[in-house]
Amino acid sequence: MSNKIIPYGGQAVIEGVMFGGQHTQVTAIRRKDGSIETFEMEKKSYGLVQALKKVPILRGLVALIESSALGAKHMQYASEKYELDEGDDEPQSEIDSNSSNWFMWLSVAVVGILSLVFGKVLFTALPAWLASVLFDRYVENLILQNLIEGAIKILLLLLYLWGISQTPMIKRVFQYHGAEHKVISTYESGETLTVENVQKQSTLHYRCGSSFIIFTVLVGVVLYSFFQYDNVWDRIWTRLILLPVVIGISYEVLRITNQVRDIPILRYLGYPGLWLQKLTTREPKDDQVEVAIAAFDRMRELDAAYIEQEKDQTAFVS
Repeated sequence: MSNKIIPYGGQAVIEGVMFGGQHTQVTAIRRKDGSIETFEMEKKSYGLVQALKKVPILRGLVALIESSALGAKHMQYASEKYELDEGDDEPQSEIDSNSSNWFMWLSVAVVGILSLVFGKVLFTALPAWLASVLFDRYVENLILQNLIEGAIKILLLLLYLWGISQTPMIKRVFQYHGAEHKVISTYESGETLTVENVQKQSTLHYRCGSSFIIFTVLVGVVLYSFFQYDNVWDRIWTRLILLPVVIGISYEVLRITNQVRDIPILRYLGYPGLWLQKLTTREPKDDQVEVAIAAFDRMRELDAAYIEQEKDQTAFVS
């Protein structure tokens, strides 16, 4: 394996963690009997998608849609295994990693994308409507109007995250989220992935999707200030039309804050995202860290095998 640090990403799922490598994605979950089970997927490489990922601004939207589609499959796998552990009957649509049922995969991907779109639209349109109805009659300055809208959006986001974090299941998901961050930080620091080493790390990470969410709010406040509107519906449609641009710019901001996180002054640019992560992550238990390590190690193992296979095929052809 190369010693180069690869910017791996992941996400928490019910009773487990998913990690995405360069060529594979692996989810590890803890079953009710205490065993660890994995779900593995090869990442398909499509020429157009890979090309779009190299285009600044546009690559953020592409990456978000792709991660939502692929992540939905892992989330469904974890939720179905959880339901199986909690009940007596096999779920009718349980995912098999070797399944050839393309319609099922497509359905899961579409659901993931639609959920993403609905969430983005809701948290964009609702704050704009509330700001217009409640404050526009008293505030005429465009920048101040956008600041109020941004504050409403952050308040709604915080209330939503706080509310779901009170449920036992989501609390455990947030613990696995913390385990995911700890494993990535341990890998990036060059330490061996042991429970003891991983638990020394912070649950916060600059490259987290939670940071991306808060940056969409901040970028939106700035971008919307360049566009006038005549009424509340004009305001909402302007926000929705500009949403892809906000997502694209926010993704670039996230990349920049990660790149400068070791520079004393510039590292503070990423702090808003880290503060939000205090709501979306929790300190994991040792057995949860074990699951995260299992997913990460298996993902790296499969990535290495894929690379070796490519080398063998290249050597054979030449």
